[in-house]
Amino acid sequence: MEKVYVFLADGFEEIEGLTVVDILRRGEVETVTVSVTGNRLVQGSHGIPVTADCLFEDQDLGDGTVYVLPGGMPGTLHLGEHRELAGLLAEAKAKGAWLAAICAAPSVLGGLGLLEGETAACYPGFEEKLAGARVTFHPVEVSGHVITSRGMGTAIPFALKILEQLKGKETADSIGRGIIWETPGK
Repeated sequence: MEKVYVFLADGFEEIEGLTVVDILRRGEVETVTVSVTGNRLVQGSHGIPVTADCLFEDQDLGDGTVYVLPGGMPGTLHLGEHRELAGLLAEAKAKGAWLAAICAAPSVLGGLGLLEGETAACYPGFEEKLAGARVTFHPVEVSGHVITSRGMGTAIPFALKILEQLKGKETADSIGRGIIWETPGK
């Protein structure tokens, strides 16, 4: 059974984190929000308080299928400073789990050397922090077991792409139609 962990730090971009949670739960994927702050109440980058499902230190997180890092500032910096999260992400990649990051957060993966040989996208200005990756400007990139995306405006296709990897294109397309998501150019 699929299990997704979405990591929240003070200053995370609310839309990037919560869109993933919403779409995956609509797709009947067990999705757990995890605070890395030591407090279940996490403050988003726009002052929206969000109560995480659990604390990082209170949960065994090794059973994830996907590990998601929302961007936002200073949330991305806080995620990058969390040493236990860094170890968990490296272990997850080594065992073949999916890593997903959006906006500035792919820089966390780059800083850990987890984008080596991958194709990745990020928020403009963070390209140099994607060490070892071939950087593109596509809204969403899937490379190996890594999914990256550019920012708040790409949160829906990012979340749908995660869902597609877990439940297939038909399910992702169905959820997309249900939320009246239309891909530009269609």
